[in-house]
Amino acid sequence: MFSVYEVIKKKRDAFELSDDEIKFMIDGFVKEEIPDYQMAAFLMAVFFRGMSGREAMVLTECMVNSGDRVDLSAIKGFKVDKHSTGGVGDTTSLVLNPLVAACGGIVAKMTGRGLGHTGGTVDKLESIPGFKVELPKERFIENVNKIHLALISQTQDLAPADKKIYALRDATATVDSIPLIAGSIMSKKLAAGADGIVLDVKTGSGAFMEKYEDAIELAKTMVEIGELSGRKMVALITSMEEPLGYAIGNAIEVKEAIQTLKGEGPKDLEELCVNLGANMLLISGVVATVDEGKEKMRNAIKDGSGLNKLKQMVEAQDGNPEAIDKPNELLPKAKEEIPVLSPKDGFVEKINALEVGLAAKALGAGREKKEDVIDLGVGIYLKKKVGDPVKKDEPLAIFHSSDKKRHEEAKKRFLAAYKIGDKKVPSPKLIFAKVDKNGVEEY
Repeated sequence: MFSVYEVIKKKRDAFELSDDEIKFMIDGFVKEEIPDYQMAAFLMAVFFRGMSGREAMVLTECMVNSGDRVDLSAIKGFKVDKHSTGGVGDTTSLVLNPLVAACGGIVAKMTGRGLGHTGGTVDKLESIPGFKVELPKERFIENVNKIHLALISQTQDLAPADKKIYALRDATATVDSIPLIAGSIMSKKLAAGADGIVLDVKTGSGAFMEKYEDAIELAKTMVEIGELSGRKMVALITSMEEPLGYAIGNAIEVKEAIQTLKGEGPKDLEELCVNLGANMLLISGVVATVDEGKEKMRNAIKDGSGLNKLKQMVEAQDGNPEAIDKPNELLPKAKEEIPVLSPKDGFVEKINALEVGLAAKALGAGREKKEDVIDLGVGIYLKKKVGDPVKKDEPLAIFHSSDKKRHEEAKKRFLAAYKIGDKKVPSPKLIFAKVDKNGVEEY
C-alpha cells in the first residue's frame, strides 16, 4: 500500500513515479479515497516537475481505464482519427474526413460539442437538416463499413477521470502543464478506439499553445503516449496566427466546407486538409509517401469524390443531402448580415485570432456552458485577412446576426483584433513542423 504523502513528496523532489504509484493516485482520486487537497498538491508537483514519457503514458492509460473503451473491432481495416487542439474558424473535420474516406481511408470518429468561440463539429453537423449525431453502435459500425465514414457525438462515458481531474486543474492553476494536457487529450482519443491518430497542434495568438516551443513539446509528448500505447501517430504544428479560412460560426462553416470540397474554398483551409489527410493516408497504409497522399487528396477535390462522400455521410445519418447542393437555401441563416467597416486605409498587418473568435461568441455563435443554446445561423465571415489591402469604410467582415443587442460588444472586440498599417506583409506561414516517432522535421 502506498502513502499519498510519499507519492506527492517523491514527485515534488523530481523523482520518477512507478506505474503502480500513478495508478494508486488516479484510482484513489476517482474513487474519492484521495481528497481534493492532496490531489491538488500532486497536480502542482507535476506542474513544476513534469513527467517522463512513460509516466505520461501510464497517467493517460489510467484515465482511459476509468471509463468505457469504444470497441471498433467490427470495423474492417485500419481506423484513423484526427484531433485538433482547437482554433478559430477550424472547419477542418468537415472537409478532411470526407476526403480521407474518398481516398480509401477509414474514419470512425466520435467528436464533441464546443465550449468556446463557436460550436464543435457536432454543432456544425446539426446545422444540416435532419442530421443525426447520435446513432446506435450497430448503425455507426455499419455506416463505417459501408462508406468508410461516420461522425457522431461522444455518448459513451470516455475517461471520466479526466473530467474530474480537469475540474481540479481548472481551479488550482495547473491547466498549463504539458503532461497533463497531453494526458487529457490522449485519454479520450485512445478510449475512442482508433488505430492511428494525426494531431493538428495549433500555435499562435488563437491557439491554446501560443508559443511554438510549447506546441512542439506538447506534440512530442502526445506522439510518445500514442506510440507507447500501440497507436501510429503523427502531429503537424500549424498556425493559428489568424483564423483559418474565412467563416467563423456553424452553418457558415458548413457552407465553407462545401465550397472547399468543390475546390472553391479558402486556400489555407484546403492546404491544411490536404497535408493532414496525406498523413492520415500514410499511417493507414493507403499510400507509401506523403506526396502520394497529397496528390490523392487534391484529386478527390478535383473529381468531386470528397464532396460526394460528404453527401453519402449526410444521407447515412438521416440528414438531407440536398443541403449540400443547396446550402444557401437549406442551411440555417441569421436574421441579418451587417458589414463591419475598416476605420482607415492600409494593409491588414495582424489579426488576433482569439479576439475574432470571442467576437463570434459575443454574437451568439458559441456557448459558455454546455446547456447554452447556440444560434446555428450566427457567425462572422471575414472579407480581409493578413496581407490584404483595405480602404476606409470597406468591409473587413460581415456579421451574420440575429440579436441587435449583441452587435456593439462583438464589433468592438472584432475591430480591436485587426491591426491595419501602411506596409504590405506576407500571409502567416501555415505549417511549421511535423512530429512523429522519428523526431521533429521543421518546414
